[in-house]
Amino acid sequence: MKPFGGFSRDTIDDVLVNPQATADGSVHDAYRTLRADDPVHWCTPAGFRPFWAITRHADIHAVSKANDRFVNRHRTYLAPIEAEKWTLATVGDTHLFRTLVDLDDPEHMKLRKLTNSWFLPPNLKRLEGEIASLAKAAVDGMAGRDRCDFVEDVALLYPLRVIMRVLGLPPEDEPRMLKMTQEMFGPQDPDVVARSARITAGAGAVAGSGDPQVDLFALAQEYFGYFGAVTAARRANPQDDVSTVIANGMIDGAPIGEREAMSYYVIVATAGHDTTSSTAAAGMLELIRAPAELAKLRADPGLLPGAVEEMIRWATPVKHFMRTATVDTEIGGKTIRAGDALCLFYASGNRDERVFDDPDSFRVDRTPNPQIAFGHGVHQCLGLHLARLEIRALFAELLPRLAHVELAGEPRSTIANFVSGLKTLPIRYRLD
Repeated sequence: MKPFGGFSRDTIDDVLVNPQATADGSVHDAYRTLRADDPVHWCTPAGFRPFWAITRHADIHAVSKANDRFVNRHRTYLAPIEAEKWTLATVGDTHLFRTLVDLDDPEHMKLRKLTNSWFLPPNLKRLEGEIASLAKAAVDGMAGRDRCDFVEDVALLYPLRVIMRVLGLPPEDEPRMLKMTQEMFGPQDPDVVARSARITAGAGAVAGSGDPQVDLFALAQEYFGYFGAVTAARRANPQDDVSTVIANGMIDGAPIGEREAMSYYVIVATAGHDTTSSTAAAGMLELIRAPAELAKLRADPGLLPGAVEEMIRWATPVKHFMRTATVDTEIGGKTIRAGDALCLFYASGNRDERVFDDPDSFRVDRTPNPQIAFGHGVHQCLGLHLARLEIRALFAELLPRLAHVELAGEPRSTIANFVSGLKTLPIRYRLD
């Protein structure tokens, strides 16, 4: 066997940051190689600042839990050097937004506590009926025809409608919110770029390559303008929604800062539906590819909660997050120096052979399933209970009615290396 499974130590670094490799799944070959040969790997990809690639489940879990030794505030996701320089010059910070995932305690926890109870199961129970109705409407929309694009027609719109309800935003704003989310998470994707009116290149581009890409600063300005109006409305007329909680939030006895509030809206509005969309679409694709698993799930609806966990493991919509070491420490036999950056590759951890039996197979009855797509520690996903509830509701409605389903074209994924999933899933089907 060649060293590094046929990769050179240079090329494997470039694969890890390549959006196309994430989109076509070839990045999993690199993950598999690193888990076996160098699970804590020093990366020096062209155009990026160096970092440690953390690829095994146990190491990702350990770093995620040690939030005192590994912090978020310096680097949140893999961005090219030119993009980092542009962000610093444009907003005076390494982060375009100041969301929960960009901040550390105590500031992070103070902000998180504002909405935390909203996303816990006791509160979500009162939304179960409404979510079930939205799931039924999504499946009803498939009736009366024999094909659709499951992403465009179902997986994108259903979770979007849920999060719009949670935020208390009007249904007529759904297309605008969806477009902004797609630009946020897929600024390099050619289809996203073709639909965008805000294009930049050079240092302002996310890759700094000179290729046309979505201007993220212009996008941030639109978000801030939109949610600035929402804030004013909720302060004047509070409602029973998360927007009201954010708009009227108090931190240390003072109103929440404008940038923090705007960033809060953005993380809830984007991650609150896009990651669920990606999981639902990935789950549908694997059920089509593995008809025995689909039959097993249809025969035993009690398997659905576990099947949802398997969909989440398989999709892992958030591919990575970054941390920076605050002290010298050791991981996997490697010395990590204070100031070193680490990239936690969740999509690799969720295929770790040391944790998951036959990890490259999709199994609706997989147990145990300690998937780490939601992260661990203080930064564990705020909306994980809502995401599970939405996916369960959708498939609980769809599966009993789905008499037949098959692919009607080639699925395609968004070209992005941070948050991504299927952007098209053409299917042919019959509903009972």
